Amino acid sequence: MAKADKVNFSCPSGFPEFLPGEKRLEMYLMDTIRQVFERYGFTPIETPAVERIEVLQAKGNQGDNIIYGLHPILPPNRQAEKELAGEGGSEERALKFDQTVPLAAYIARHLNELQFPFARYQMDIVFRGERAKDGRYRQFRQCDIDVVGRGQLSLLYDAQMPAIIAEIFEAIAIGDFLIRINNRKVLTGFFQSIGLDNRQIVPCIRIVDATEKIGEAKVTKSLIEAELSDEQVERVLAFTKIRGSVDEVLAKLKTMVETNLEAQLLSAGIAELETVIAGVRNLGVKEHLFCIDLSIARGLDYYTGTVYETTLVGHEALGSICSGGRYEELVGMFVGEKMPGVGISIGLTRLMSRLLKAGILQSLAPTPAQVMVVNMQTDLMALYLEVSQQLRRVGISTITSFEERAVGKQLQQADKRGIPICVIIGSEEAKAQKCGLKNLKTGEQVELALAQLAEEVKKQLVLLGK
Repeated sequence: MAKADKVNFSCPSGFPEFLPGEKRLEMYLMDTIRQVFERYGFTPIETPAVERIEVLQAKGNQGDNIIYGLHPILPPNRQAEKELAGEGGSEERALKFDQTVPLAAYIARHLNELQFPFARYQMDIVFRGERAKDGRYRQFRQCDIDVVGRGQLSLLYDAQMPAIIAEIFEAIAIGDFLIRINNRKVLTGFFQSIGLDNRQIVPCIRIVDATEKIGEAKVTKSLIEAELSDEQVERVLAFTKIRGSVDEVLAKLKTMVETNLEAQLLSAGIAELETVIAGVRNLGVKEHLFCIDLSIARGLDYYTGTVYETTLVGHEALGSICSGGRYEELVGMFVGEKMPGVGISIGLTRLMSRLLKAGILQSLAPTPAQVMVVNMQTDLMALYLEVSQQLRRVGISTITSFEERAVGKQLQQADKRGIPICVIIGSEEAKAQKCGLKNLKTGEQVELALAQLAEEVKKQLVLLGK
C-alpha cells in the first residue's frame, strides 16, 4: 500500500479498547456481578444490539440520549440491492442506547413463553451519541437487572435492589459507598402540593435531578425559567435539602402531609418509601450504606416510583456508579396491559475507567497463566508439553515456552506477564524425574520430584493469593 493510501486505524472517538490486563479486570468484575445477580435468582438473556427506531422512541423512552441510526453501506456496484439490504422500506433501525427499553420489547415478543414475575440480568454493550470525553463513552457495557410483574409487582422487589447493590460493591472492595433512595411520587406529589401544574412538574423533576451537576445557583435560575414563583423556588430548594437519618427524613415528610391534606400523591409516595426502607432493613443492608435523598429523581421519564443512585464516598465527583428505579408503563405500552417493573444498572465500562484512573482499582496481570514451563533445550519439548498438560489437568493455568532463548530472558518475560511461578527442567533434572520451581515473587527456587510438582505449585499459589 502506498504511503498516501495509509489507513487511519485509530479507535473512533468514544469507543474504548482495553489492554489485556484491563479486559481481564472487566471480566472479573462481570463474574462477580453475575454471581450476585444469580444468587438472587436472576436469569440471563441477551437482546439484539439493533432495535426498530419506533421501539426505542416509543412514548419518549429515548430521554435525552442520542440514538445511533443504522444503515447498510453497499458497494457502488450493488446500489440496486438497497431493498434486499432493508433500505428503502419502512423499517428504520438503530443501536440500543440502554437495556430497559429492549427488555420491554423482549417481554412483548415472548409474553406467553415467560414466567412472571420475570427476573433477568443482561451484560450487553449499548451505544449512545455522547460527547466523547474522559469517562464518557459512545459504546459501553451495562450490567442490568430488572424484575417485571404481570398486573402487579411487590415493593419488596424494590427493597431487594439496594441489597444487591450493597453485595456487589462490598464484593469488589471499592471502598465506602452510599445508596441514595427516593420515590418519584414523593417528588411529583410535593410539586403538586406547592401548586405546580402538570406542565411544570416534569421539567422541574429534571432540574432537581441535575442539582449536583449544575449547582444551586443554576437550579434556582432554571426553576425561575420554569415559571415558579420566588416562594415556590424557595420551597423546592428547602425540600431537596432535607437531611438526616432515614427515620428523620420520613418523619419530616409525614409532617408535610399533615399540614397539606390535599397531598394524596405525596402521601402515597411516602408510604411506598417506608415499605421499601423496611424491606432494605429486613434484608440486612447496613444502615450506613443507604439513605433517603429527596434530590434524586433519575432523568428518564419512564421512572414512576422508587429511584436509586449510588455514589462512592470521598469520590462523589465520579458521579453515580449504579442507578435505576421502578416503572409502571414501559412494558405495558407494548402489550396493552399493566406490567410494572423495577431495575438497576451499572455502567461497567464507565465505572471501571473511573476507578482505574482514581487508583481505586488496578489492572490485572495481562495473562491468566499462573505457571510458565521454561524451554531449557528443544529436545526436551515432549517432556515440557507433558508437564504442562499435567498442570492444566488439575486446574493450573500454564504457558509452555516454545521459543529457545536464554533462561533469564524467559524468566523476565514471565515476570512482565505477571506469571508468578516458573518450572525449570534441564537434562539432569529430566533424567532424575525432577524439576526446579522458581517463585518470581519471592525469588526462591526449590528442587522437587515431578510427581510432587502440581501439589507444590498449588501450595505456592495459595501463599501468593492466586
